[in-house]
Amino acid sequence: MARALPIADAAPAPALPAGDLARVFHALSDPTRLAVLELLRGGERCVCDLTEMMETGQSRLSFHLKTLRDAGLVADRRAGRWVYYSLREDTLAPALDALAALKAAAAARSAAGECCG
Repeated sequence: MARALPIADAAPAPALPAGDLARVFHALSDPTRLAVLELLRGGERCVCDLTEMMETGQSRLSFHLKTLRDAGLVADRRAGRWVYYSLREDTLAPALDALAALKAAAAARSAAGECCG
């Protein structure tokens, strides 16, 4: 079973299990998916709008949206024949906290002068 990564804050968001965190970072590793997330910063968007804004085909965009959805980074909502996507803060916060914990640990080790010997 995958372990959860510790979080450094006094009142942290729940830690994501390592497998879930890996899915988040995998989803963030693609320029197209990062562009989709950037577009969603402005709020919920219809898939038709995203397709037009990204100047790409719906099948290609659907693949990326599924990856983002499976990682928990976006939520989808169906309204009639259209699907609307929005960012999910509840997944973003623990991922950012995990990165902050890694940064803090690296800084603490560096400041302490810890070494292999």
